[in-house]
Formats: sequence, structure tokens, C-alpha cells
Amino acid sequence: MVDRSVRSLEHLETSASTSRVLNLRAVQKRKGSDPEYKSKPLFRNQALNTAIIVKHRLRGNEMDQFPGPRTSATKILVPIETNDLKLGARYVFIGQRRFEQSLYEAFGIELGEDSPDLRTLAVLDETPTLDPFLLREQLRRHGLEPALCYFELSQADARRMFDFAQGEIETLVRMSVGSSFAAAAQARTLTRKILANSADAELEPLRRTLQLDQTQFQEGVFCWKAFLYYKWQLADLLPRVGPVLKQIASIQPRGPQSDEVKVYLRATRESLNKTLIAACRSVKNTLGVYDKAYNALTQNSDPTMFRDFLLRAPALFNDLGERLGAVEHIISFWRFRFPGDRLPVIGVEELCDLFMDFEGSLAADDGPQSPGLPPPPVINAG
Repeated sequence: MVDRSVRSLEHLETSASTSRVLNLRAVQKRKGSDPEYKSKPLFRNQALNTAIIVKHRLRGNEMDQFPGPRTSATKILVPIETNDLKLGARYVFIGQRRFEQSLYEAFGIELGEDSPDLRTLAVLDETPTLDPFLLREQLRRHGLEPALCYFELSQADARRMFDFAQGEIETLVRMSVGSSFAAAAQARTLTRKILANSADAELEPLRRTLQLDQTQFQEGVFCWKAFLYYKWQLADLLPRVGPVLKQIASIQPRGPQSDEVKVYLRATRESLNKTLIAACRSVKNTLGVYDKAYNALTQNSDPTMFRDFLLRAPALFNDLGERLGAVEHIISFWRFRFPGDRLPVIGVEELCDLFMDFEGSLAADDGPQSPGLPPPPVINAG
């Protein structure tokens, strides 16, 4: 299959969200000559290792390509012409029917059962978002540790969160610089380096302050960037949660509803409201641990707590990434389905499917279903 959408390909490098797109073509262009990139590739197959991988919201005509119901999938795009994305890309969905055969037919890629690339693809599909910090920890769980360059923020997200990150970092710079003007200028430089994961000589004073060796400091900068990203992502999502929950609570689907459906929709509205709010609160509480450690450094001039926090921070990525990924999926998918201020119009069966998908996204927080929640109703087509 061929995707010729110019926006989904040509503009990825300038507009893509980190949590939605893993642009391996861009990684190869930036880091292809680095020794670590060559020695620790994400995929051994060259076509896969320069592909564009996207968390994709399935359209109605795409859902029947899968053996079971789902509303989103992981899409592998291999450009037809590497230097001209306008020509489009061949693509397959991970987990679609005849997936391995489709890989071979579309890209000439043949993977055996024990293939590390097949394991990597499975992890990408199982991980709810392509958030690089969550993804790295998920790959590590499966014994896969590719080069660090695969886990950078997209250029678009780095730009979007730059001012937020600079504001955070400026409190640290003021400790040594003092004046607002000088602090702002130095914070801009420091922010660019942290977002680029560049632990170079200009960050050496910070490394010495935190008493970390070079390897620990590189990991520490990566973890600091993760928490700056998660704080920004939560701040970006929170204003959108309330309006979506209000629509979820009030939306009335078209068509007749059985008593079973009415009970399910009523209970699920309440469950989604509670669970989504609880997920946001849990993320905020976890980020509070970071704030406490960072405040010890910037307000009390005590680097020990922040240093220790950075060393153990990866253990928090799974919890943060999964919860924020679930919230982002619900908010963005709702807005995708009901754009702008358009009055929501949806059929009974589609709304039940949507609610079940949202429940599945939040299952890590509240189990498959809330206590006392009725099972999903059986809706007979036609």
C-alpha cells in the first residue's frame, strides 16, 4: 500500500509530535556517521532503520485489516524516494493480517521468528505512545538497548516546549549569574543543550556540582529532559481535559438504545471521568517528586537530592509515560473525531467502541474495568 499524503511525510520533521512519530530517516540523516549509531542500531534491517513510524488513528476502511477491533495502530512508512517525500511511501501496519508477509511484499523485508527486529516492532506496537523516554525503558525490559540518539525529542516538540523549559532552567542559572538578563541568555543556551542531550564542556560546571561522572551525567541530562518534557506535556494537556470530559458526560448517540447500553454508557461516563482525573493527579504527584528535588538544588543550594533523583529517574518513566500517553490518546482522539466546536454526532455502536477503547487506554491505572462497572454491551449490527 502507498501513502501519498504530503503532510504526513514531507512535514513530519517540522511539525510531528514526539509521542506520535518516530522519524528514523531523520535520525539517520543527523547521526548516521556516529560510531554508536552504527554499533547499536534500533533495527538491523536498513529499510526499517530509516523508516518513519507513526501511531496512527485508524479510519473506518482500515479497521478490517486487523484480526480484532482497535482504533489505532502503529504504521511503518518507507519512503518511495529517500530524498523526495512528495512521492509518498509504502506502508504496513504492525499486527495487521499477514503482517510478516506484507513486510516482505512491501519492502522486501524477511524476518524470522527469533529476529530482534521483530521483537523491536512488537515493543513499538505494545507501547501506547512513541514517547522516547517510555519507549527506551520498554525496550530495555526486553533486552534491547539501541543508541541514545534514537530517543531524542522531535524538532517540533523541542520548539514548542522551549520557552517552558527555559523558564524551569532559569531558576538554576540565577544561582550563579544573578541578573535577569544574564540568566535568561545563559538559560537559553543551557536549554538548547539539554533538549539536544548535548552534555558538552559548557555543562561541565553543572556536572561537577552534581558530582556525576561523564556517563552518569549524560544519563542525568537525558532524565532531566524527560521530566521537562513530562511537565510541559501535562501543562499542555490539562486545559483540554475539562472540555472533553464535559462532552463525554453530555454526548447522546443517535439511534435506539437498549437498557443494557444505557447502563453501560452511564457507568462508563462516570468511570472515565474519575479515572482520567485520577491519571492526571497521579502524574502531577509524580512530577512533584521532581519539583521537590529540583527545588532543593535551586532554592537550598543542595545538589544531593537532585543528583540522587536523576540517577533513579528512569524507574518513573513507565508510570509517567503510560498515564500521560493514555490521557493524550483520549484527548487527541476525541478532538480528532469531533474537531472544533462542532456538535458531537455519533452512533450508539461507535460510541460504545470509543468508550471501550478509552477504558483500555486507562486500564493500567484502574484495571480493565472499574469495580461494579457492567460489561460492555453486545450490540447486534443491523
